[in-house]
Amino acid sequence: MTHTARRIGRTLALVLPVVLVLSGTLAVSTVPWAGQSTESQMLTASSENVSVRAASRAPQDVLRDKLLTELQTKDPGVALTSLQRAVETRPSLAQHCMALARDLGRAAVDRYGPTRAQRFSRPVCDTSFATGVSQQALGH
Repeated sequence: MTHTARRIGRTLALVLPVVLVLSGTLAVSTVPWAGQSTESQMLTASSENVSVRAASRAPQDVLRDKLLTELQTKDPGVALTSLQRAVETRPSLAQHCMALARDLGRAAVDRYGPTRAQRFSRPVCDTSFATGVSQQALGH
């Protein structure tokens, strides 16, 4: 009899926790939650209303924001120097250099006006800064 009792005890020790966990899970998943309809609701995993990690921004977009902030807080010369250093440090940004310099030129016109903005022009990324200044001054 002792052997049979041990066998039953071991079986219960293995099966009982599984039964309790499953019954508890089913009980919780069918509880009508506050604010819901009176029907029992099944708790399910959903992709709705899940906080989504922000998509990482491209390096040139991060650099553009940094440069435009420098242009606003300091001057376009500082921003152009930072652009030149960034392109030297990360050569992969070279393909975006002209667009970034052009954006700086346009922002410089908005901040300083066309005549004063043109004074900051330098040969960073060809003449893209000057192109941006002239385009913004002409309203393009």
